[in-house]
Parts: sequence; structure tokens; C-alpha cells
Amino acid sequence: MQKTDRKYLSIGEMARINHTTIAALRLYDKCGILKPAFTDKSSRYRYYDVRQNARLDMIQYMKELGMGLKEIGEVFRKEDLNTIETILIRKQRQTLLGIEQMKIKRDAISRTISSIERYRKSPSPGTVALEYIEKRKIYSMHAGINFYEHDIDTYELILKELKDDLLSHNLPQIYYCNAGTFLKKDDFLSQNFRSDKIFVFVDEHFPSPEKTEIIESGMYACMYADDFETERQSALKLLTFCRHNGYTVTGDYICEVLTEFNVFDCSRRSMFLRLQVPVAFPYDSSFHPVPEDSEK
Repeated sequence: MQKTDRKYLSIGEMARINHTTIAALRLYDKCGILKPAFTDKSSRYRYYDVRQNARLDMIQYMKELGMGLKEIGEVFRKEDLNTIETILIRKQRQTLLGIEQMKIKRDAISRTISSIERYRKSPSPGTVALEYIEKRKIYSMHAGINFYEHDIDTYELILKELKDDLLSHNLPQIYYCNAGTFLKKDDFLSQNFRSDKIFVFVDEHFPSPEKTEIIESGMYACMYADDFETERQSALKLLTFCRHNGYTVTGDYICEVLTEFNVFDCSRRSMFLRLQVPVAFPYDSSFHPVPEDSEK
């Protein structure tokens, strides 16, 4: 090493004091963004000037901002603030998009956890219950055929069409779960099973809100089932329950896949269904609310 008043650092020392690795410094050298101050001709050891810490700090900072080595090299070559600003604006857009994608993934994880919990706590198949269900948002597709006239194999193909439809619109595949189907109110009341509309539930971060529909909140008569093949019989029991209790069906029937975990049986689609219809209750003429200012 040549004698000098400046402080030189071996590549190992340079890596240690800057909390990086020797491999990273070698890569920066190869990319041309941080070359050693000199290399010993006999030993081929790399040595860095202590003042090069400033350049390494800038590289590490730019990497933290999400810039790649190629972009960093472009900035150093052009020595132009406009180049830095242009790259950072592009990185800002990419970061915002990444944040939205992470929100979608976070919500999907939460939905899956909720689905598992709901499955564990749901009543046994055949149970009928009244439930208040919050407002929901869906993305739907018309299949073009009445899937009630076909078997589970055709339903599988329709599900694949729904997935293709999502992907063709550049919509996240992560929404491809917890599917559902509709039956018009009049068809449900007459037990006329005809429908070609299939949907998936989405959330507030769905990228194309203009393509969604709202299912309003309300009281629903619900029945649980664990077999695709028993839906018709279960739907009839649900209708019988509503009529027996004097409930008025006020909207379309929905068959919702609450959970679908094909983990333990790969030969069939394991579905736990919630069949549901919005209902209104009979008016009780004997009920008279007491005015707030009445005497006790």
C-alpha cells in the first residue's frame, strides 16, 4: 500500500463500519457505482478511502427509497437533480401501488382467518337461523347457462370462467374465493331453480369499484349446508321456515360459500354453504310504544 496521510480501509473494514457485506461492495464495484480508491497490484486487495463513506451512504439511502443499482448508476453518471426527481416520482407511484396491493393482501388474510373462525363456530348443517348481515360488496359475472341444470363438474368450469374474467380485467386473483350464486326472489318463492349469475365478495380496496354491486344489510333467514348436491332440498326447508313463521321474503336468494378448504381432500371441493334470503317480520298490532314523557 502506498504511504499517504489519508485513512484507507480494507474492504472488510469498509463493510463492517457501514453495516453492509463484502459481497455488496464487490457488486457496487462491478456496477461502477463505488469503486475502491485503489487495488493492491500484488495481493489484489481492495482498499477504500474513508471519504468514500459519503458515496456509500448515498447508495444505501437510495436503495432504502427503492431504487435499483441500475437507477443509482444512472443518477451518478448524469449528476442531474432532475434525474433523481424523475426516478423518485416513479418510485413513489410504484410504492403507492405496492401499498394498495398490500392492503388487498392484508384484507384477504383477515377474510380467510374470519372464514376459518366462522366455520369452527357455525351451526351444524341443516340449522336454520335469523341473522343480521352487514352490507356487502360483490363482483359478479353471467355464465350464460343455468348452472342448476348441470352437475358439479359444470359448476367447476363456471368457476374457472369467473377466474378468467377477473384476470382478463387485470383484477387480483386473490379475490377468487368465497363465491356465491343468486336466485331471483320470485324463482325462490316458486322453487324454480334457474340462475346464471355467479359472484365473489370484494372489499373497499377492490381496484374497480365501478364494476361492483352492493348487497344491502338486513335481517336474513339462513340455513347451513355442507354439500353442493343438497342445496335444493335445503332451500326448500329455508322457504318452509319463512312461511311457517310468517316472514316475508323481501329480496333475492343467495347461496354463499362461507368456507372452502381443499386441504384434507383433494378429490372434491369442500364447501360449507350459507343459504340466505332477506326477510321482513309480521307486524304486531298489539305492540304500542310508550311515550318518553308518560308517567311511570
